[in-house]
Amino acid sequence: MPGKKITDHQVLKYKEHRKTRTQVAAAAKAAISERSARRIDKSQTLPSQRGRRSWRTRQDPLADIWDAEVVPLLQADAQLNAVTLLEEMQRRYPGEYGADVLRTLQRRVRQWRAVHGAEREVYFAQEHPPGRLGLSDFTVADDLGVQVDGAAFDHRLYQFALAHSGWRHAGVVSGGESFLALSTGLQAALWRLGGVPDEHRTDSLSAAFNNLAEQQELTRRYDDLCRHYGMRASRCNPGQSHENGAIESRHDSLKTALDQALRLRGSRHFDDRAGYEAFIEQVVQRLNARAAKRLSVERALLKPLPARRTAEYEELPARVSKYAIFTVKGAQYSAPSQLIGHRLTVRLYAQRVECWLGGQRVLERDRATHRDGQRHARDIDYRHLVAALKRKPGAFARWVLRDAAFPRAVYRQTWERLAAAKPEREACKTIVGLLALAADGHEAQLADELEQLIELDQLPDLDALSALLAPSAREVPDVAVELPGLDDYDELIESVDEEAVR
Repeated sequence: MPGKKITDHQVLKYKEHRKTRTQVAAAAKAAISERSARRIDKSQTLPSQRGRRSWRTRQDPLADIWDAEVVPLLQADAQLNAVTLLEEMQRRYPGEYGADVLRTLQRRVRQWRAVHGAEREVYFAQEHPPGRLGLSDFTVADDLGVQVDGAAFDHRLYQFALAHSGWRHAGVVSGGESFLALSTGLQAALWRLGGVPDEHRTDSLSAAFNNLAEQQELTRRYDDLCRHYGMRASRCNPGQSHENGAIESRHDSLKTALDQALRLRGSRHFDDRAGYEAFIEQVVQRLNARAAKRLSVERALLKPLPARRTAEYEELPARVSKYAIFTVKGAQYSAPSQLIGHRLTVRLYAQRVECWLGGQRVLERDRATHRDGQRHARDIDYRHLVAALKRKPGAFARWVLRDAAFPRAVYRQTWERLAAAKPEREACKTIVGLLALAADGHEAQLADELEQLIELDQLPDLDALSALLAPSAREVPDVAVELPGLDDYDELIESVDEEAVR
């Protein structure tokens, strides 16, 4: 056929049919033309056995410079590409070598490297027996464009996968690639799986190492974690991501599946983080359904789980300052004023912090995350501080933690409008009063009212909003209750008995 080369298989097929058929019929069976059939009848060799021509069809445009100019440059640095070499030849010999010789130079350079170039890296395909290897890694998922509660949700995904069956577990990580995130995700995966592989492989965990001392500490904790589950810990070499390819490829498939599911969903907005995590779980379960058959084989070869999980938190001391603030690993948290001056034991989980005082849990908060323009991660609960602000409302205007204390964006917008339109003292009293009203259980309803006022370009009236959302209790009238005497009950019982006798 025009434009296609005849293969050895077609020639052999033609010759086989030619034994019992005419030349035309045999050519049709082999899908070749009659002209090609006549040529095959005259030739005794297969197409692959015919050598290339030994003559040139045009003069070599690089004959004068290849050995004298180009080869020495390649010997000095074999990474020079053909475009760079051509530009250099054009500078040395102006007007002699145009862009039409680039393709010839590229072929010649590629051929030279195949013969004289440096050795290239060889990849060795690996077998993964069932039950032997599990892998963990993190991947940035910001490009999914997910929004939680109306704001962009910058996050990572932790993923664990079995190399043989491809079974996987994924979890959301809103902070960095810390040891706590690894420990929490790994233990959740193993207990969901119901067994433990012989070996657990990660990358170098460099994102969790801030300095040499912490690197040594984290290595010990990671080894302790693997020892608790009876796994052999291993790592791929730094900068060699292909050594962790069994999990790297699954990052792409997971994010592709999530993106497609989000497109089908028609929205990338979730009301809260729990809703997004449930969505990820559904997608992962659909992916795991494809590996069910191989997993049934591998699960029988996994080692049993230990009797319990190991601790998924880190304990750190923290003292509540006079500002009703305590700091844990650079993140600032607010606390009730009653805890000022007390030294707390803070249990730092991957997604939350717990504060303990004398064996009693006194506070639990989500882990603080960085926001735009903030130097430190902060989690300031206005309800902890609103009572003190009511006594000192003027402190609100230049309060260092003011912007972090607003529960919703509409409260910040309301403050900006109040500060621009009213005297500072009056604006502070109004916003503190609004925060106090929100703290009484009217945060969401008050936010709706404030949004309507902004649309109408009106400032809030604290008294009117208080009357609307928290009306004063009406006076309860005094009611005199007179208890009947016991004799009245006796008379009632006797009258009932007499009626029954009749």
